[in-house]
Amino acid sequence: MAALRLAARPVLHREFSTSARAQTALPFLLRNSRSAAAPDADSGSDSSNPNGRMLRMIMFGKPGAGKGTLSARLVRKYDILSLSTGDLLRQHIVEKTEVGRVAEEIVAKGGLLPDEIMSRVVSSKLDALRHKHWILDGFPRTVGQGKLLDAHLRKQGSPLNLVVNLEVPDEVILARISDRWVHLPSGRVYNLSYNRPRIDGFDDETGEPLTKRPDDNPEIFARRLQQFYESTSPLLKYYASSPAPLTHSPKTKLVSLRGSTSDEIWPSLEHAVRAAAPGLRERSEERRRTSLSEAVLAGEEEQRLRPARARAARG
Repeated sequence: MAALRLAARPVLHREFSTSARAQTALPFLLRNSRSAAAPDADSGSDSSNPNGRMLRMIMFGKPGAGKGTLSARLVRKYDILSLSTGDLLRQHIVEKTEVGRVAEEIVAKGGLLPDEIMSRVVSSKLDALRHKHWILDGFPRTVGQGKLLDAHLRKQGSPLNLVVNLEVPDEVILARISDRWVHLPSGRVYNLSYNRPRIDGFDDETGEPLTKRPDDNPEIFARRLQQFYESTSPLLKYYASSPAPLTHSPKTKLVSLRGSTSDEIWPSLEHAVRAAAPGLRERSEERRRTSLSEAVLAGEEEQRLRPARARAARG
């Protein structure tokens, strides 16, 4: 499967300078973190982390396997950033960075983004996160992207140390997506099997109607599952056979976690993450918001409450 399919038309390639500095994208991803310090030459360690190793993690899993749920759970509990490739790309395009201009031209023509461009999109953000724990979502999707990511991180002295593959039975995922309903404006997800709304068919917070995702049906699921196997199987073989880096950092660990629910998988996932980054700290309650959607929702809530607070202060 290609890096990011937008249509079936040919790709338009355009040269861009590899020496130019990429503009900073997605500053909101850092809103819960201290700004990155100057890089150390200590192969993925951080002087503020008593056990040295920073979490460098990617997660694979079939569509509907629970990657988003489990990543969000890790981010809520621990001082980890979750980086979405799609968000990063959109922000580069909005901010008209060098990479964003090239990507926008390809997107406009319905092309496929080459591995090199996707690598530039991701690496420009990772360069600012040398001293942060992170999980990468949506990248790599090809062996070529995996090799480019490895080369960049090892050059940076901060190689991947954990690759997680979620193994959930196909029939479990199919039942899960068949029972799934969403509130599109907020992204809240309900499931009739284990997370029902208080009133069937309506969002708990707003009372607005719930809808089905267009791709939540058996036919589309079968196609997405085939795409997953075609793209991910070679990646898993690549990470299983990757040699140890030429530094004192440990070899990237590939872990397969089996279960039918996120709650079943969670203890093993948490154990693997803590083993990869022993100094990982839990978040305090006031530092729980990390994603763009949470930040936007928090801002809207703040705007809504501000007049009432002002009146209370005057009273």
